[in-house]
Amino acid sequence: MTRTEVQDPSQISSLNSNQIPNQNPNQGEAKAQIFDYDKWFKKASELKRSYQTDRPFPHIVMDGIVNPDLARQAAADYAAVDWQSYRHYNENKQGGNAKTLPSSVATLIGELNSPEFLKFLTELTGIENLIADPGLTSAGPHQSERGGFLNIHADFTVHPYRHEWRRRLNVLVYLNEGWQDDWGSHLELWSRDMKECQVKVAPIFNRCVVFSTDETSFHGHPEPTTCPPGVKRKSIALYYYSIDRTTVPISTEYRARPKDNSFKAVLIFIDKLALRTFHKLKSTFNIPDTFVTRIMDLLPKKRK
Repeated sequence: MTRTEVQDPSQISSLNSNQIPNQNPNQGEAKAQIFDYDKWFKKASELKRSYQTDRPFPHIVMDGIVNPDLARQAAADYAAVDWQSYRHYNENKQGGNAKTLPSSVATLIGELNSPEFLKFLTELTGIENLIADPGLTSAGPHQSERGGFLNIHADFTVHPYRHEWRRRLNVLVYLNEGWQDDWGSHLELWSRDMKECQVKVAPIFNRCVVFSTDETSFHGHPEPTTCPPGVKRKSIALYYYSIDRTTVPISTEYRARPKDNSFKAVLIFIDKLALRTFHKLKSTFNIPDTFVTRIMDLLPKKRK
């Protein structure tokens, strides 16, 4: 395993190559694709119809999305990622430092940020002129341990540092081989009125979820993970934007579920207000996530 030093996060976008060396020495100089564009472009029209009509908001689930050897290597190299904690009442997870990533992780992210992959996303979703975020603001490798969670929320609507960028899509790629269904941690997609969960997606290996984001695209994995100690829920989260100077900036909108008691609902709301303040400061003064997460560590974390 080698580490890619990315002093300028924008270099991530140039790390992509649609091919990776084949590890089988019997195949000589043969190359293996990271993402099979021929295969997925042929499926794009059918997938697009499903994407646009699926409830509760446009989304699609695709299995076997990238080269499995690279996905396995990236998962193994998560041990070498420089992690920072996101621990407050509404979430308990870790995010990787985008400036220093193992080469396997950087290569995989680079492909998913490449112009070719953006063309596929446009074909799939119908959203034109998509922009990848090379700085991976709040994105990149994520992981959580036993007890990890992410309360139901709708994502921030405008990039905190590039105020003309409207957030349009999330792409999640899961890297969890052998994940057991009873460990939970399913991605939940909730109705726009927050009355019910309408879709649950298990975070199994090499599964990809693409969905549109707006003010009411509520999602998360709110039930604490019950995986064994030492097992981690691993994913890559990437966010895509388009130019739109009219979108009203809204920070991440956490919501209580109907079954949550009043005390928990109040704590979710208080934590959301604190996050809203920090998001505004972050956006105004270009404050990095590392500073914000240190402050958020001071807020209540106990779940009821």
